[in-house]
Amino acid sequence: MTNQAAAQRVSVIGLGAMGTALAKALLAGGHEVTVWNRTPARAEALVADGARVATSSAEALTAADLLIVCVLDDAAVREHLEPVAARLRGRTVVNLTTTTPEQARSSGRWARAAGVELIDGGIMAIPDMIGGPGAFVLYSGAGAAFARYRSVLELFGAAEFVGEDLGAAAMYDVSILGGMYAMFAAFHQGGAMVRTTGGTAARLAELMTPFLQAMATTLTAQAPGIDTPAEYVQPQSDEFTAAAIDLIDKSAAESGNPTELYGGLRRTLVGR
Repeated sequence: MTNQAAAQRVSVIGLGAMGTALAKALLAGGHEVTVWNRTPARAEALVADGARVATSSAEALTAADLLIVCVLDDAAVREHLEPVAARLRGRTVVNLTTTTPEQARSSGRWARAAGVELIDGGIMAIPDMIGGPGAFVLYSGAGAAFARYRSVLELFGAAEFVGEDLGAAAMYDVSILGGMYAMFAAFHQGGAMVRTTGGTAARLAELMTPFLQAMATTLTAQAPGIDTPAEYVQPQSDEFTAAAIDLIDKSAAESGNPTELYGGLRRTLVGR
């Protein structure tokens, strides 16, 4: 990650665990940071690091050129931005609040009408990871603004721009999280199954982790089957995949742990 050559004026709205981590990364990077939070005590905790505390979100939003918003939800974003729309013209807003893709696009329509450059983001890290080598953040929307402030945004983690469609970052975000939760669900299901043989979920984790890590490396090879299916030659037939999933499903039932998980996987992977 690189540092911005000249200090930027940046405001951070929302100081939960993640917003606080973002503000700390900006301060460590040498930027002039104004912060605001609904609970003032959270904001004051950053003063020792050099932050200036605003008395209102409106004050914070108009105190800088780059505005980072990390609040509860889409409604909270609008609550803070819309009343000061006229004063935000020409500024760049980076919304790191978790929203749906369509909520991000709706915010984009509002931003265009207000003359605001909007970047939507999806943080692929927990607060303790911010600024570290394992963190990355997905961004979409105003490409020129992203390029202008990229070195600032890289203070949070690797900055991955995924397209001008404002919904793109949110869509990549939820897709990645979907893979994570599918893995968690399969592990929980498998843990219950192996315990019926006297095994343990702990032992399953030891065996499953390196296997899944190896399988993850095949995702790139599978991508053409989704992007350009007409040209893709499957390494494994749908019939084989369906039979394998049916066998797992039957084994789950035999263990006394029937589930709808594998039926959903079968429909997703082979379409029936």
